[in-house]
Amino acid sequence: MFKTIKNAISTPEVRKKLLYTLVLIIIFRLGCYITVPGVDTVALSNAMNSSSNGLGGLIDMISGGAFSRFSIFAMSISPYITASIVIQLLAMVIPALEKLTKEGGEEGRAKINRYTKILTIILAIIEAAGIFLSYRKSGIFVDSGFGTGSLIILSLVTGTALLMWLGEQITSKGIGNGISLIIFIGIISGLPGGIVTIWNLIIANGVFSTTGLLTAIGIVVGAIILVTGVVFVQQAERRVPVQYAKKVVGRKMYGGQSTHIPLKLVMAGVMPVIFASSFMTFPAMIIQMFNSDIANQTGFLAGLYKFSIATSTSAVPVGYSIANAIVYLLLIVGFTFFYTYATFNPAEVSNNIKKNGGFIPGIRAGKPTTEYLSSIISKLTWFGGLFLAIIAIIPMLLRFTSINIAFGGTSILIVVGVALETVQQLESQLVMRHYKGFLE
Repeated sequence: MFKTIKNAISTPEVRKKLLYTLVLIIIFRLGCYITVPGVDTVALSNAMNSSSNGLGGLIDMISGGAFSRFSIFAMSISPYITASIVIQLLAMVIPALEKLTKEGGEEGRAKINRYTKILTIILAIIEAAGIFLSYRKSGIFVDSGFGTGSLIILSLVTGTALLMWLGEQITSKGIGNGISLIIFIGIISGLPGGIVTIWNLIIANGVFSTTGLLTAIGIVVGAIILVTGVVFVQQAERRVPVQYAKKVVGRKMYGGQSTHIPLKLVMAGVMPVIFASSFMTFPAMIIQMFNSDIANQTGFLAGLYKFSIATSTSAVPVGYSIANAIVYLLLIVGFTFFYTYATFNPAEVSNNIKKNGGFIPGIRAGKPTTEYLSSIISKLTWFGGLFLAIIAIIPMLLRFTSINIAFGGTSILIVVGVALETVQQLESQLVMRHYKGFLE
């Protein structure tokens, strides 16, 4: 990886893309410190401290601390993620959207992207209004009237739209997937806080703690094992051999070569975890929009709220956390199957192999090949879904201890996945540059 980065820096074209990406990331981080108009910063600090273990804590982690500062990027890119989920789900049930997704080509992708942007703005307005209504009674706004509320909502929606634009610019003119990089930068911005937490375990109130040292070593070793496991599974793949028969065209013979279909263990990447997290926290967001004091109340809605935020806090009864973990696991596995089969169609791959005169050794072409590929994909998806669920759930156990680490399983999955994807794109840019220079 370090050799790849070194080669990238020494290549002028790639270096320009890296610098461009870095500038846009700096703009994102600067925007995280620009507070929206009409906010009392002193009252804001007190209000956010009281909500750091709830839904606000989860949003704050993704936004890189922007939510706790009530900056213009407080909502981060979460409305865009939700909009993408909704569009992909609708594409499974609406034939017109499905046709655009699979057969529309460049024009179809542009239309899907346009629909996603429109839905993002609509969801951003709803979420911004929900945030304003949730904190209106907390006293963090200098005025809770219509004018101030409209200005705050407009600022938050504009911030999300700007982030969406920055993400697109990084994707088209920089290195890596822009939206993923924004989430990545937001999460790793909490790394210094995690290091301070580990240091405070070792030096408690100015006194060295042997127990704290052993705990810190356990956390570091556990994190290394976790990252190693994630990298191994993300990079591992099942290679299905494919043999192409020889055929004579005129006086020449073509084909006869052997190749393989690379099937990753986790074909869906980290998307199922992001989908499941958004799905789990959505009820809490809606409930808090209409009742900002719901956390201190009882009843069905209060129970649903506590169940929804149990993924991101330990300040709820154990029963809610257990139920939340079970539903969270099922959602991750379910979204893994959904996302895998949405991106890989065994029947389509089987038909393409058959059309090109290929076959899988020992398997007849046609329906048997489809069934064989479906069987492999099913096994891989079960493994990948359970792996993602376990990695996401195990660190939740730390919330029942006195240890408060900013990085959880979901964060590690996202960070490692985006880092690997970015390095791969960097390597592909270097390969393209190498061949281009050779041809010229």
